[in-house]
Amino acid sequence: MYERYFQLRERPFALSPDPDYLYPSKVHQEALSYLRYGIEGHAGFVVITGEIGSGKTTMLQSLLGRLDRNTTVARLVNTMLDPRELLEAIMLDFGMDPTGMSKPVLLHRLGQFLVHQRQAGRLTLLVIDEAQNLSLPALEEIRMLSNLETEKSKLIQIIMIGQPELRDKLSTPQLEQLRQRITVSYHLQPLDADETANYVNHRLRRAAVGTPVVFPREVTDLIHARSRGVPRIINVIADATLLFAYGVDRRTIDSSIVQEALDELDATGVLASYHAEGGHPEAAVTPGRAAAAPAVAVTAAVPAPDPQLLEEARRRDLELKQREQQIALREQALAAQKKVMEEEARLLAAARAHASAPPPARVAAAAHQPASTGHQVAGTPGPVVQAAQHVAATPNHVAPTVNQVAPAAPLAPAVLTPSGVRVQRYQPAVYPRPQARYGMWERLRRVLFGVTEPRTN
Repeated sequence: MYERYFQLRERPFALSPDPDYLYPSKVHQEALSYLRYGIEGHAGFVVITGEIGSGKTTMLQSLLGRLDRNTTVARLVNTMLDPRELLEAIMLDFGMDPTGMSKPVLLHRLGQFLVHQRQAGRLTLLVIDEAQNLSLPALEEIRMLSNLETEKSKLIQIIMIGQPELRDKLSTPQLEQLRQRITVSYHLQPLDADETANYVNHRLRRAAVGTPVVFPREVTDLIHARSRGVPRIINVIADATLLFAYGVDRRTIDSSIVQEALDELDATGVLASYHAEGGHPEAAVTPGRAAAAPAVAVTAAVPAPDPQLLEEARRRDLELKQREQQIALREQALAAQKKVMEEEARLLAAARAHASAPPPARVAAAAHQPASTGHQVAGTPGPVVQAAQHVAATPNHVAPTVNQVAPAAPLAPAVLTPSGVRVQRYQPAVYPRPQARYGMWERLRRVLFGVTEPRTN
């Protein structure tokens, strides 16, 4: 909605994980380094965790986009699966059909596939996103897959990406063997105030097609204070800020615009929902407390419903809808004005092209010939009419346009009378047919009947 207003090719703070907008913060660079080390070093298990909206999926897609063609990747996103369904999903993503196979056959076919990939010099990578949803039996099944190895290295590399709950599951006694096989583990921390400022303006520069919009430091500090440095919440607040600035027709972003956007997000409960998903702020700093803190924090952060607050929320919602309607009307008016200007430009170009075309010389001479002032016999065409008839009878003559010959109707002859000039109706004169235009019937009349005069109409 506001992209053209701020000269942006797209929304810079969309919630979709676009790797083109990945900001290389310190924590994300470290996480990418750990991932590359785990893949290139055939480390086996790699675990990356982070809060909701911390940029895990965006970082993962950026990594997968940099892999060469000698890497075969299977990526699982829907992890609400039991152990057998997990194996079937892995085989389907590797391009194999597990229909009608028993579990031993599934494992045998998967092992053959991994051996063939290694013989072809290819690296096989299994990426499991949202791994915190895996059950304990499913995690144990993944551990069994890591047993597929040669004397030198593993046949498959496994990367698990998840929320802090994944670390809690891996710390249980039932998964002691899996935990011992994890060679690389990293937890994404939130952005600090400096990184938040750089993150916001980095995304604005990436989306700009002209001079980029700049969020000053006092604005980014306010965004950081409310978002706690979580990239997804930063995107929500920054996107709402651009929308409110567009609604009030202001290209400069200041603290008042951000505060207005924050008040609207608080009134509609958007920020409260994101804070409830993200948990307590300390959960992002201390990974071991990530699973225990959110329940208490969410319960204390939600106040009892207040009628005045509800009325204020409804009022703000109504104002927001009215602004959206005004913006839509403004865009419709601009579109209509653009169409009118395009039509005027087209007509002007056509008129210029038409005016530059040279008119026929004979038509121009006939049109500008002065009328005779002497006596004229009634029924005889005037000079202008005779010139027009002569031009019409000329072969290969191109008919003049409207702007070149006017009027279209033949001119009536004028006859001088004692009382003045009387205009009579034009009647074309009748001429004998030329000798060259005699037909066969005329020639027969001349030969058979001796007729020497041509027949008149």
